[in-house]
Amino acid sequence: MGHSAPPVPTETTPAYDLYEPDVSSGPVVISVPHAGRDYDEALLAQARVRQDVLQRLEDRWADLIAYPLVERGFPVLVARVPRATIDLNRHEREIDAGMVSGIPRDMALQSSVKLRGGLGLIPRRLPGAHELWLRSLGWAEVERRIDQFHRPYHATLGRLMRAARDAHGHAILIDLHSMPPLPPPTAGQVAPGLVLGDRFGRSASARLMTLAADVGAAHGLTVAQNHPYAGDHMIERHGRPAHGLYAIQLECDRSLYLDSALDQPGAGLARLQQVVGAIVNALAHELPRSTYALAAE
Repeated sequence: MGHSAPPVPTETTPAYDLYEPDVSSGPVVISVPHAGRDYDEALLAQARVRQDVLQRLEDRWADLIAYPLVERGFPVLVARVPRATIDLNRHEREIDAGMVSGIPRDMALQSSVKLRGGLGLIPRRLPGAHELWLRSLGWAEVERRIDQFHRPYHATLGRLMRAARDAHGHAILIDLHSMPPLPPPTAGQVAPGLVLGDRFGRSASARLMTLAADVGAAHGLTVAQNHPYAGDHMIERHGRPAHGLYAIQLECDRSLYLDSALDQPGAGLARLQQVVGAIVNALAHELPRSTYALAAE
């Protein structure tokens, strides 16, 4: 599909565009939570930095990788809300108390390495941009963003996963992201072009991870598993292997599908669409575990 216009969503909300087939082609559901580009004037007015700095939070144009899967009958959920507004891949209590005023005293917040690095539910800072915002947010505004964007996205994704499981016996979430080009692990080695994450086996199965890695390698890419990205809230929340719900985070090197400035779609987009399509197709036709393991559970 390359650079052609995206398909028409079956549902559009402030939080997301949903592309849902009448009958799905298989158990795979695709989520693209960091590709949102709807920067409203109120958000930009609150920013200490220019819009192009906020855009560094995006998985730039990662939604383009997923659109051919819509035509093949897989449900695809794409964020409209930008990550600068709220990070859909964080727990809704993963909040930096230093940037929010009026937090209720009885509110139990969650900490994390990402939060301490400035990338919590409401991103606070980026390397080279110490503080993104002019002033702290009020708790009411954080609640509004959770209610308008975060909860609807996860509710819809949960519904899609349950529907896939009901129709096919199990569901497999591919949470699609993009990453900056990684340095080679050691001299003479090739840096991974794809990183698969399943929270070190908690959100998927070795069978699914190995299959996805093998398909990526068959297309000439170096594939890593759980390092340096093991997945975050999205797959932790929606991956419940004991309940027939599996979830894998898929990180794609941006240089594989963007131009040399890593800003606009590049010549490699069609090839990466093919690779991701092949991974989805393989997962859609594979049992998550061996029949022996299923019988033993």
